[in-house]
Amino acid sequence: MSGVDVITFGCRLNTYESEIIKAEAGKAGLNNAVIFNTCAVTAEAVRQARQAIRRARRDNPEARIIVTGCGAQTEGASFAEMAEVDTVLGNEEKLVSASYRALPDFGVQASEKLRVNDIMSVRETAPQMVKLIDGHVRAFIQVQNGCDHRCTFCIIPYGRGNSRSVPMGAVVEQARQLVEGGYREIVLTGVDATSYGADLPGAPSLGALAKSILKHVPELRRLRLSSIDSVEVDDHLWDLVANEPRFMPHLHLSLQHGDNMILKRMKRRHSREDAIEFTSRARALRPEISFSADIIAGFPTEDEEMFANSGRLAEECGLSRLHVFPFSPRQGTPAARMPQLDRVLIKERAARLRAAGERLHEAHLQSMIGTSQMLLVENTGMAHTENFTLVDASKHSPRSFVAVRINGHNGKHLLAESLQEAAA
Repeated sequence: MSGVDVITFGCRLNTYESEIIKAEAGKAGLNNAVIFNTCAVTAEAVRQARQAIRRARRDNPEARIIVTGCGAQTEGASFAEMAEVDTVLGNEEKLVSASYRALPDFGVQASEKLRVNDIMSVRETAPQMVKLIDGHVRAFIQVQNGCDHRCTFCIIPYGRGNSRSVPMGAVVEQARQLVEGGYREIVLTGVDATSYGADLPGAPSLGALAKSILKHVPELRRLRLSSIDSVEVDDHLWDLVANEPRFMPHLHLSLQHGDNMILKRMKRRHSREDAIEFTSRARALRPEISFSADIIAGFPTEDEEMFANSGRLAEECGLSRLHVFPFSPRQGTPAARMPQLDRVLIKERAARLRAAGERLHEAHLQSMIGTSQMLLVENTGMAHTENFTLVDASKHSPRSFVAVRINGHNGKHLLAESLQEAAA
């Protein structure tokens, strides 16, 4: 092979940072390399990364293999011990070209491979300008990194460090450049995006940032948020939900569970009642809004009634999609030391919760039949409505906006008849 191939695992923030990795590795003149930008949110994510690394070494015996990302930050030594790996870079190191110029020679000892600093010592997130997101019609902007909360199941703060925000002006400028580059939809992303601004002068909120982008980049057609924590939503964000048509009516909620006792044991800051109140208020302000959510099945001490409360919460909040994770104990977290459930039971509960999510999704699809929607067509031939419901748009050009009427669904996505193709 020649050039640099970046393999991305995990979240939208990693997708964004992979573009920075490509640019910085290019500045350093790196060639004949495969870089793995890993995820650590579950043990399965780490296992999949290891499997992909071994496959890459078989396919590219002469290439330099570099491992970075949250998996490298939290489990760097174990990746460095892999014979297939040449270098391990931390989450901060991966973002600067100097890291790719100072690589050790092939075949060094594991201790020499490891280039991972203390992420907790990082106090700022520098603006990173990205001109395109390879393969994506919508662009992502990193507005925040790290997390100050310590949920008992989560390893991510140890991979990302404490919360730090990108200055508002830099985010607005990034949005302007992306729109000038042809993007008409932008997603604001971060590890704990709704904590945005607490560390900046004047403590601007995520809602204030979103308003500033929409004001100063009037050509932007659509603005979305990635995962949010509903208890941190500010008045500016509520105003956008109620009154700003360019702010898209879909929110992905970090709920994690539907039982109050489990939420306390997770050290979450909301109750099931908070979640229900939030979705009810948002739906009253914007009836077409949809919600998706992360839910963990099989958390330690979860009994059958506690588990059932997650399904009930999904129904009471009217969620359209569930992202279900079977609980995965992460070494170094408090939840890993709690009484664990049997793995077979955890997987069975996750399967039941996914089935409940499929029923909710089908009901959501059914509710949209007969409505008129504006779609942004993806490179895959699929498209998303404003409330982020997937639609078959294979007859239309990627990156185009298309007005359609929804006339059916196949249980997975919507079917539509075209009304007109709008100018981008």
